[in-house]
Amino acid sequence: MRKEFAVIGLGRFGGSICKELVDQGVEVMAIDISEEKVGNFANIASHAVVADTTDEQVLRELGLRNFDHVIVAIGDDIQSSILTTLMLKEIGVGYITVKAQNDYHEKVLRKIGADQVVHPERDMGRRIAHKILSNNVLDYLELSDEHSIVELVAGDTLNGNTIIDLDVRARFGINIVAIKRGRDINVSPQATDPIQKGDILIVIGADSDINRFEKNLMDEK
Repeated sequence: MRKEFAVIGLGRFGGSICKELVDQGVEVMAIDISEEKVGNFANIASHAVVADTTDEQVLRELGLRNFDHVIVAIGDDIQSSILTTLMLKEIGVGYITVKAQNDYHEKVLRKIGADQVVHPERDMGRRIAHKILSNNVLDYLELSDEHSIVELVAGDTLNGNTIIDLDVRARFGINIVAIKRGRDINVSPQATDPIQKGDILIVIGADSDINRFEKNLMDEK
């Protein structure tokens, strides 16, 4: 069965999610209280609806409890975000992802049952900061407060070494889960696979361990 999604709040964040989901070929209901924003998605989403999602009866009439995943991407109106999330839980929506404005907002959302809370502005800031601070970091994805997945570019120090030569798991407590070389990607590389200068290493582990690995074995491209 194909999954159905609903996106509530069609600002930059919600609108971007809506378009990407549609591009991936899934059914999406786009919802906002603004007629103008909904109009912009009338020819993009499967359904585009003007609605006040803080009203439980409205949510029931839209049939949102039958959707697999609802994303609450309401912008600066924290009260509406919280009330919408609470109402979605009340009607029995299976999985809810909510955009948080700050840590306090996140605490409230988690207490009322949000399944996933995201901080798009904060997370993007962290990713950009990591890129700025290191010439080796191409991308950075936070998994938790202390663990991440990072894309690192291999320099001269790693050229010609295999994963077993580097012994990164024992020495640094991290794992190289994939190696990208040009358009090719080697998922779950073997311990004997050699690394070449310019390879992109996809590394997973604790932030402190990844930082030690980068400082000890990575160098300028």
